[in-house]
Amino acid sequence: MSRKYKFHNPSGAYFVSFATVYWIDVFTRAYYFKILADSITYCRSEKGMELFAYCFMPSHVHFIFRSSKEQPAELLRDFKRHTSKKILEAIENNPQESRKEWLLWMFKRAGEKNATTTTYQFWQHHNKPIELWSPAVIKQKTDYIHTNPVVSGFVTNPVDWKYSSARNFTGDHTILEIDAIGFLG
Repeated sequence: MSRKYKFHNPSGAYFVSFATVYWIDVFTRAYYFKILADSITYCRSEKGMELFAYCFMPSHVHFIFRSSKEQPAELLRDFKRHTSKKILEAIENNPQESRKEWLLWMFKRAGEKNATTTTYQFWQHHNKPIELWSPAVIKQKTDYIHTNPVVSGFVTNPVDWKYSSARNFTGDHTILEIDAIGFLG
């Protein structure tokens, strides 16, 4: 793995992106999005996550965060482990999930290709953390996060995507609370 994509500064703010295995569009139901939102809320209240921007897409997640406990890799690892377990359980137990067998088969297939996975693999392993070192870089990554649903053709205005902090920036905190990033001096 490239040295470029690691958490070098434990107190830094980071932009991260991570996707489901095979870029499967899992997040097509409100309940699955809720699992992500609830997990972030828990990480903010119990694990020292400071969340500055986010966007949940059908197959991937972007956010800008910092670990107040100076453990960004561990925080992200725990978030991914918990959400994968909860989402897989939700898929298995959802009688309305028309793609249940196919989804579980794909996750099992990915898990079989990975020596460290026991049954299913939900998330791809890499996160591509990029430390944010200036207000210009923070703005560039925040804009990237917020325009992702527009570029993907889901909406024409970033605030129209329900699962994005673009809404928080207009005062709408109905999905998730975020923190003010300020200047990273």
